[in-house]
Amino acid sequence: MTREEKVRAGEARYISKAQKIPYYDMVFESGKGALLYDTEGNEYIDLLASAGSANTGNGNIEIADAVYEQMKKICQITPAYVYTEKNVELAKKLTELAPGDFEKKVAFGLSGSDSIDGAIKFAKGFTKRNRLISFKGSYHGSTYGAISLSAISINMRKKLDPIPDVVHFSYPTCYMCPYDKNQSECNLECLNEIKEAFTSYLPSDEVAAIFFEPIAGDAGIICPPKKFVQALAALCKEHGILLVSDEIQQGFGRSGKWFAIEHFDVAPDMIVCGKSAGGGLPMGAVIGRREILDSLDPPAHLFTLGGNTTVCVAALKAIEIIERDNLLGKAAENGTYFLDKLKALQPKYDVVGDVRGLGFSIALDFVETQATMKPDRNATLKVCWDCVQNGVFITFLGKGSLRIQPPLVITREQIDRCVEVFESAIKKLVAGEIPDSVLSQIKGW
Repeated sequence: MTREEKVRAGEARYISKAQKIPYYDMVFESGKGALLYDTEGNEYIDLLASAGSANTGNGNIEIADAVYEQMKKICQITPAYVYTEKNVELAKKLTELAPGDFEKKVAFGLSGSDSIDGAIKFAKGFTKRNRLISFKGSYHGSTYGAISLSAISINMRKKLDPIPDVVHFSYPTCYMCPYDKNQSECNLECLNEIKEAFTSYLPSDEVAAIFFEPIAGDAGIICPPKKFVQALAALCKEHGILLVSDEIQQGFGRSGKWFAIEHFDVAPDMIVCGKSAGGGLPMGAVIGRREILDSLDPPAHLFTLGGNTTVCVAALKAIEIIERDNLLGKAAENGTYFLDKLKALQPKYDVVGDVRGLGFSIALDFVETQATMKPDRNATLKVCWDCVQNGVFITFLGKGSLRIQPPLVITREQIDRCVEVFESAIKKLVAGEIPDSVLSQIKGW
């Protein structure tokens, strides 16, 4: 048995299948920057960034050293019972980074998922309302409240009886508008779904919060129009409903700003963070208006290890690196560079559908033809498989979208190499040189 085979066999034997969506039969053991290395020493350009949780790059020595120095002093002493300096320092920094000209506070958690549950608690506690709104295709995490808000996978909800009073509406998917409108004709029909519900079956004064992804990540990296997001914020304000921005995947620079909601000039009542928030260690946080975060009494949202000193040190170091190395600017500039390179493939290949994104959240759709724009999932899988064989680690989302979310430290030379590999794979796809047999070797969502 090879090392990879032993790992896969061990996982099948000892780890719950509920925790696994395997894309490839690969075992990585190290990384540096935007590169990954498997157990056989093969090198790959990383376009996943550990599902958006490695914004400052793989194997970051500065963060590792900071964590090591802190661990030598004390790993953690629960901030639930005593006071810790780094906990306060990070909370202050997060309130400064988050948009909104109002007093803010932070509630730390262990992941994005439990922080979504925290936002649900705070929303209900503050408004004294019970109903919640989310969107079709949304993914908010795997804790009980998070799966109740999510609407992307039946396996997340089957047998589990999600919490009641969650209503899902259409996300503004302009490139495949369900109302067959273009942007010049759009009258925000998708937002009108909510307005009509408020007059027919969903009392607005019973809705505590609307949970919104400013970029719908797992639905296919869908970027909504600015006028929709601003109108949604205005609707919330009109009806006393809290607007919660889920920044778990998009936060900490991925979109070219600290938080993706900033692209829309909207300051939400709460922001939920996870993934890259901990600088590579597990951490979640809710950042929100002071009065909302103080609406519950302890221990309504308290964790023994939430916001512990070691994770706070890692998070602070990651923020320092993002600021010092201008990773926001690099994500914006190099993300546009990457996006433009990919858009140049559209007129050359009829199988390349929509290409969209903000910063380093980019999607490229494969379709049967550009005339029909019908998603071709098998084509997407074949291209992903061929890319991996040629040193580019990439996965897919939605109905047929390449998921392009690299560490923010990726270089232009690495981007150019990725585009070369993409184009080579597309040429093979069009020529019928990637066999159907590879479809049994690649899985995923």
